[in-house]
Amino acid sequence: MIMVLLLFILLFAGIVLGPLIAGHQGYVLIQTDNYNIETSVTGLVIILTLTFIALFIIEWVILRLFLAWTHTRRWFHGRKNHRARKHTSAALMKLAEGDYRQAEKLLVRNADHADQPVVNYLLAAEAAQQRGDDLRTNQYLARAAKVADNDQLPVNITRVRIQLARHEDHAARYGVDSLLETAPRHPEVLHLAEQAFIRTHAWQSLLDILPAMRKVQIYDKATIKRLQYQAVNGLMNQIMENQGSEGLNRWWRDQGRKVRNDASLQVVLAEHLIECNDHDTAQRLIVKVLKHRIDGELLRLLPRLKSSNPEQVEKALRLQIRQQGDTPLLSSTLGQLLMKRGEWQAAADTFRAALKQRPDAHDYAWLADVLDQLHKPEESAQMRRKGLMLTLGTLPSKTPAPSSASLVPQAPANDIRAEQVKTPPADPIP
Repeated sequence: MIMVLLLFILLFAGIVLGPLIAGHQGYVLIQTDNYNIETSVTGLVIILTLTFIALFIIEWVILRLFLAWTHTRRWFHGRKNHRARKHTSAALMKLAEGDYRQAEKLLVRNADHADQPVVNYLLAAEAAQQRGDDLRTNQYLARAAKVADNDQLPVNITRVRIQLARHEDHAARYGVDSLLETAPRHPEVLHLAEQAFIRTHAWQSLLDILPAMRKVQIYDKATIKRLQYQAVNGLMNQIMENQGSEGLNRWWRDQGRKVRNDASLQVVLAEHLIECNDHDTAQRLIVKVLKHRIDGELLRLLPRLKSSNPEQVEKALRLQIRQQGDTPLLSSTLGQLLMKRGEWQAAADTFRAALKQRPDAHDYAWLADVLDQLHKPEESAQMRRKGLMLTLGTLPSKTPAPSSASLVPQAPANDIRAEQVKTPPADPIP
């Protein structure tokens, strides 16, 4: 700035002093319609120089005023941002303490100047929901949607979460369907979808999102298996209520090989068929499975069957006894079937064979009933006494024979399979 001023001074001195030393200053005439302006070259240069300096001073003053205004506004804006960050930090502490009313007030104070206004309004909405203030909750959600502009995913997720907390299940179901269209593999969206589908009994929709849940790995395999079992069980209940056993069989035939080979789902199907009074179809399913493996849960369903061909079940059981050995579970099941058919002596022998391997209160009770039919009251009373003592935990174990459960490989708690030797065939039930 000083160098420019010095140059102008030197230029001005040269222009003024040069003509004076030379003895002439020149002549300039500016003529308009009404005025004639006459001056020397030196005077014109002086006028132009002064005008330039005046314009330079005016520009400098305006620039200084603009910078002062910018700094002032930035200071006020920074002060609001600082206060917003301070209030947000305090609000998070209040949320951790469970003081939702105070947290809500701090979150919305200067929320527009916070680093993430959307987050402030969404947290305020959840705090208001915890207090049960639905009006303010909706207001905060609307404000967050306005501030979020094009990024509506966090707003919609929070809205569905609040709807589930209010038990507005069908509204949450509608919101979940929209979220799955925009973010089908978002972990939180899948969590919310799981809750909404279970509450609204949308079992087919729950089955549809299981592959995404498995791929994202939001749950372990056991939990995914439990959800699949719950969904299929609920879906079978709906089909059974609306279409009966024919609908169940038709739905089962339409499933893939992996579903039809699942042991836990086979048990569920058999239970539903029995509930539908379709005992023959249930028996065909159980017998087909028993030809390839021992399943404890399916074996426990056999006494509930009211089949027109009980010999087929007995034949399948005896085949397994020859192949796998005389296990307590097989003997007990066979004894119950013989008991239903009135073959009392054969039933007594099978129950005794099961009890030799392990004591069981139920087998003692059934053997006592069989002995009553064989007119052996003293031995029947003795069996009932042993069963009662075993129930009370006072019966000594004379032999270290394993229990029925120990002779059958146990599956995980969420899998209802009790024993599996081979994979069942994939063809549907005839």
